[in-house]
Amino acid sequence: MTRPDQPASTAAVSDDALFGPEATDYARYRPGLPDAAVHLLASTQHGVPAPVLLDLGTGTGQVPRALLPVLLRLVHIDLVDVNASMLQAASAVLEPVRGACTVDVFTGAADTFAPAVPGRAPTLITCCRSFHWMARPGVLSMADRIAAPHAVVAIMGDGSLWTHEADWTAALRELIQSYLGEDRRAGTRGTYAGPGRSYEDDLADSRFSVVTEHHFPVTRTWTPEDVIGYLRTTSFARPALFADRNRDFEAAALRLLQDHADGGVLTEDAVFTVLLARRPGGAA
Repeated sequence: MTRPDQPASTAAVSDDALFGPEATDYARYRPGLPDAAVHLLASTQHGVPAPVLLDLGTGTGQVPRALLPVLLRLVHIDLVDVNASMLQAASAVLEPVRGACTVDVFTGAADTFAPAVPGRAPTLITCCRSFHWMARPGVLSMADRIAAPHAVVAIMGDGSLWTHEADWTAALRELIQSYLGEDRRAGTRGTYAGPGRSYEDDLADSRFSVVTEHHFPVTRTWTPEDVIGYLRTTSFARPALFADRNRDFEAAALRLLQDHADGGVLTEDAVFTVLLARRPGGAA
């Protein structure tokens, strides 16, 4: 998790270019946060009388949706994403459960975010499976400008089915490569060029340089159909990359996954990592 899976871009990805049509699949097929990680995030707000959450790259709102039932004192949430369709989905998910907590949305690159209401400083800034897309030093500078003195930045992730090592994921990668070429696709036009600077290095060079690392092993089970749905939400196997061959690809992938499934189930053993970062002198 601590090295980006995909290259960051300083430009916002347009709503139509990436993940817009897949927002429904994203909400349905992307794995949520482990309960232990949610409780860890909530614990960072002990003693904070009126917590404010800033969720960067919120997607369909998985992080705030998981936190609301646990962090009952949450008074405000800012949702940030470059994708308007994702933000609409996140707002819809949060509306029935937010209670008195207010929610604002910001469509744009994370490093350009500014609170809609001056003085409403975030006390917890989260970024789940999305920091690799961002102008990371700029994001951390933005966080330092707007965050409360004892704010916590949480950068989280667990890789993807592309990076997971198992017989079935290896075979799936080979199938994808047979359609799209050896290089892993990333973003709207680019390819993945290899690991870059680590998240720990980014944090060490920022004001949020006091970092603790937490690991949560997770075992997930997938049906072959769920994996196909998940692939539609990824930058390396989304339907637009296959163009008129997507139906053929999905049919071949489904057959492959069914052949590898044990009793109709595919198993993924992952590790969900959380980096909690604070400014020097911030609460431990």
